[in-house]
Amino acid sequence: MVAQIRHSHSERSLRHLVDLEHGQISREIYVNDDVYRQEQEQIFARAWLFVGHETLVPNPGDFFQSRMGEEDVLLVRDRKGQIHVFLNTCRHRGMKVCRYDDGNTLVFTCPFHGWTYGTDGQLVAVPNEESTYHGELDKAAWGLHEVAQLCNFYGSIWATWDAGAPSFEDYLGPFSEGIRRCFQSSDGRDNGVEVFKPPYKWYIPTNWKLPAFSFDGDMAHGAMTHQSINTAAIGPQGELGGGGRHGLRAAFPKTEYEFCSAELGHGGHNPIFELPGVPPYVETWQTAPGVDDYYRRTREEQAKRFADQYLHGGGGCVWPNAIVQPQRILLKHPAGVGRTESWRLYPVDKDAPKLVKDAQRRYMMRYGGPAGLTESDDMENWNYASRASLGTIARRLPYNFQMGLGHAFSDDRVPGITLNNRTAEENQRARLRRWVEFMEAGSWDDIYPMKQT
Repeated sequence: MVAQIRHSHSERSLRHLVDLEHGQISREIYVNDDVYRQEQEQIFARAWLFVGHETLVPNPGDFFQSRMGEEDVLLVRDRKGQIHVFLNTCRHRGMKVCRYDDGNTLVFTCPFHGWTYGTDGQLVAVPNEESTYHGELDKAAWGLHEVAQLCNFYGSIWATWDAGAPSFEDYLGPFSEGIRRCFQSSDGRDNGVEVFKPPYKWYIPTNWKLPAFSFDGDMAHGAMTHQSINTAAIGPQGELGGGGRHGLRAAFPKTEYEFCSAELGHGGHNPIFELPGVPPYVETWQTAPGVDDYYRRTREEQAKRFADQYLHGGGGCVWPNAIVQPQRILLKHPAGVGRTESWRLYPVDKDAPKLVKDAQRRYMMRYGGPAGLTESDDMENWNYASRASLGTIARRLPYNFQMGLGHAFSDDRVPGITLNNRTAEENQRARLRRWVEFMEAGSWDDIYPMKQT
């Protein structure tokens, strides 16, 4: 069935299911198990995926259990300080070699038969090796399986299983600079953040693409979905300025757009500025006295650092399933055709005092995650939309992705970027276009920078 979906020119072909010319997308790609299984091979075994942050493993021997698609992986700093990403499975009978979320270790010993691996992934010991393998086991060939490529991108760790994939910076394309800034401290220094531990993790009953392709791609939902949150004034300013869920921001001449790479699938909602530099700081932490003092100082440093630069763009969805923003990193891991494991990691300045870190953590807990008010609203939408798309009749009806269709444009100030009105569906169409390219491609030769059609 997978091969039929991939190659057929019948009514079940992918090009028929994803009609971007007319903005009509079959619900089948969100509910069909064969499509889901093909995604694991065609997308998650090839794409660059977010694994974690170097501050999750600051010391030799530190490890953090993460995911790449459906695969459990270990982010490890070995005894010499080098970072690795290994598949969390013993090479003997497949048992997990580590069942802890994070920690520090000298070795990973499989609890099934006792095969033992060093933090560099090498198989270092096998029980009764001489008597059972008669000295014939080539331990060098049976180490933990390591990713084909790893990139430490300003502290963030990304990896791919495919040795033929382009470099991570090439994979990001025109989004490279904006994603880089998401890992700068508030004063503008590169690699200036750490992430809070542990990350939020929870399951939601929806296909991974509904949230992954919607986040930073669906501005239209906010007024209806999040109306009550804005009234509740969960932002750090409390009720100052009328409340809201975001902090107060100074006026600064800019225009917000849907902001995507039509070729690579990345996208977000980002500004083009009319002036260089950064806006002045606005006192906003009314709910945490003293925090404004810190952020006022770092804004002054940031203003000096970027006084002559136009900081167009910003974060967004790094295709396929990582949404990277300055205050949060959102991951949508596939966990079944109708199940997603959702993760949240929250960055904060490494050098910030405890007062600031505590205030930032509490704000993000109110804002996002399984108990956060914003994402409680979002999860309700995805859960009900998924359930309502499972029926025989429902599966015959396409989703409408026509908002802003045919009205995209470019701007010389942001080369390589496709723009549309800030309330459109250009980002989502770009992600779906890239989805089709990955699903049909035989290798990276067919999809970088894009499949020629």
